Amino acid sequence: MDWSHAGHGPPVVTAEPAQASPPVGMSPRRRRRLSLGAQYALFAVIVAAVVLLADWPTLRLNFANWGVAKELFPDIITVGLRNTAVYTAVGFGLGLAGGLVVALMRLSSAPPYRWFATAYIETFRGLPLLLIFIFVGVGVPLAFPGTTIPGGAVGQAGLALGLAAAAYMAETIRAGIQAVPKGQLEAARSLGMSHGRAMRSIILPQAFRIIIPPLTNELVLLCKDSSLVLFLGITLEQRELTKFGRDLAGQEGNTTPIIVAGICYLIITIPLSLLARRLEARQRRGQR
Repeated sequence: MDWSHAGHGPPVVTAEPAQASPPVGMSPRRRRRLSLGAQYALFAVIVAAVVLLADWPTLRLNFANWGVAKELFPDIITVGLRNTAVYTAVGFGLGLAGGLVVALMRLSSAPPYRWFATAYIETFRGLPLLLIFIFVGVGVPLAFPGTTIPGGAVGQAGLALGLAAAAYMAETIRAGIQAVPKGQLEAARSLGMSHGRAMRSIILPQAFRIIIPPLTNELVLLCKDSSLVLFLGITLEQRELTKFGRDLAGQEGNTTPIIVAGICYLIITIPLSLLARRLEARQRRGQR
């Protein structure tokens, strides 16, 4: 109420409009909680539907048959897992060596080196790995009659994996080298070191500490890509995990060998993935 006087007349009474109370809204924290609750509920419904609708006896018979799984041992370890590890190690070694050479060519001041490195990287990063395996297994013997790749299936698989891995590793190594401050190389040259010695002693050790995590991820990818070795026409003793599991699955008329082969892959890849994440975390802590 507002009592006002106009001159000597009677007082005039005016009513002020009541102020509307502010709307009560939901806080952001409560909205997040409701959203998470809805997501959890949806996930629980999906899991319950899968559990209730799946034919578990048939799944156990065809995918988790313990009687079939027992027949795979110890050959799946001594043949399949061992060969997978060997193919992966050889491919990674050749890829790392080739990637280092291509990365240095990519950073070279000589244009022909840069052109070759760029063409190599773009070509082998763009080709499917299967085509590279076919080229190594079929194209090389046809292009160079009488020439055999040393090491048999191991040499062929390592060369195919190495050719593909070198293209990816080259870019990783190049990025690692360029991540080292330029002042490191300039300081080494001011001390009288040659460019080559400065790269070997100063730049490359620092670069490799930076790129260890992505190189570990590349090792995981090579382990899985080694399954393409079966296109080289390998023998029974040269089978890797995928070929081993597929052959036994056809022989037994059961999918359990493929599941066991997949578990063997996880035995290799999960520790490597955990190692890569730990190295990345350590690197981030070191940069703070």
